[in-house]
Amino acid sequence: MDFLQSYGMILIILAAAVGFVMAWGIGANDVANAMGTSVGSKALTIKQAIIIAMIFEFAGAYLAGGEVTSTIRKGIIDTAYFVDIPEYLVLGMISSLFAAGLWLAVASYLGWPVSTTHSIVGAIIGFTAVGVSMDAVEWSKVGGIVGSWIVTPAISGVIAYLIFMSAHKLIFETDKPFHYARKYVPFYMAFAGFVMSLVTIKKGLKHVGLDLSPTTGYVLSVVLAVIIAFIGKWLISRQAYSHSEDADLQRANVEKVFALLMVVTACCMAFAHGSNDVANAIGPLAAVVSVVSNGGEIGSSSALAPWILPLGGLGIVAGLALFGHRVIATIGEGITHLTPSRGFAAEMAAACTVVIASGTGLPISTTQTLVGAVLGVGLARGVSALNLGIIRNIVISWVVTLPAGAILSILCFFTLKAIFGV
Repeated sequence: MDFLQSYGMILIILAAAVGFVMAWGIGANDVANAMGTSVGSKALTIKQAIIIAMIFEFAGAYLAGGEVTSTIRKGIIDTAYFVDIPEYLVLGMISSLFAAGLWLAVASYLGWPVSTTHSIVGAIIGFTAVGVSMDAVEWSKVGGIVGSWIVTPAISGVIAYLIFMSAHKLIFETDKPFHYARKYVPFYMAFAGFVMSLVTIKKGLKHVGLDLSPTTGYVLSVVLAVIIAFIGKWLISRQAYSHSEDADLQRANVEKVFALLMVVTACCMAFAHGSNDVANAIGPLAAVVSVVSNGGEIGSSSALAPWILPLGGLGIVAGLALFGHRVIATIGEGITHLTPSRGFAAEMAAACTVVIASGTGLPISTTQTLVGAVLGVGLARGVSALNLGIIRNIVISWVVTLPAGAILSILCFFTLKAIFGV
């Protein structure tokens, strides 16, 4: 306890700095995933994507993320092992944030879309298993994460395939694709609005004074979906289109309608991501602040200090703005050629998978969800439409993420122990 009292402020400042590094990595990698399909399909410019991410990541983190976050992300370690050595938990969390942030920076530089969730989980497993005890790690949870490498992309891939094929049948294969695009796209917008509302309500709005019953939640989601559909219909009617009967120009008109829809799904995806993954940066940081502030006492959850969420949000936006373009290029252009209609199917499928996961407790990676969805869209046009070399690199990066986070975290943990003489 003397250690925490002597170095309390230094530890909190250090945790805030590495928490910012981790949030920066999330912005560079994960938010780039969420925006990649929109930018890659030319529905949004990189500047527009950053503005949308700023607004909706913050909204998702605050409205659906809650004011209290789990001390240990995904319950991956047993805190009982740290009761007598809280300083190990503090140094371990600082090490984990730095290790995960460093790995995300490297992956982002290489253009690899990796999982921020798995980066921080791998880092936490590393310092706990080597620095404390192998028994302190909940190994069954690790098995669930490895299983999610297959399950998550498969679910989102199937949903993306179905959404894309529905648009193909209802719009592209008809004799008047532009006419049917204007007719059906507002329904797709309503669907996107419904899913986005459901994500918010399922994640919980209790801390802002709205404790809704499931029935009320569904009714509210339907009402919001209808409002978004009418707004979408009005925006579509305001767009300027080519009146030529040329098939290519008609197809361009259809993609122009879908580009509007992509703005809705980009908001949807950023919001879903904010509610899910901002905790990867602020969870361990909140744990450090909580343990230091409470004199070494470890709780199962930590109330967020007011400055933590803005720090995480600022880091995410900085990461996206400065480094996000590399991963955006991989997602938006590297895997398969995306148009607004294909990008919409991928983003919508990813958001649906997030809803399914939050309802069933499935361990989820936003990255793997979106990559699976883009693969599903690509497969709808045949295997030849996919860049198998890029896909191979992505799969390798997923497998490497857990051990990379673990090794970096172990090195950092023992370095910090030596520096502080613990």
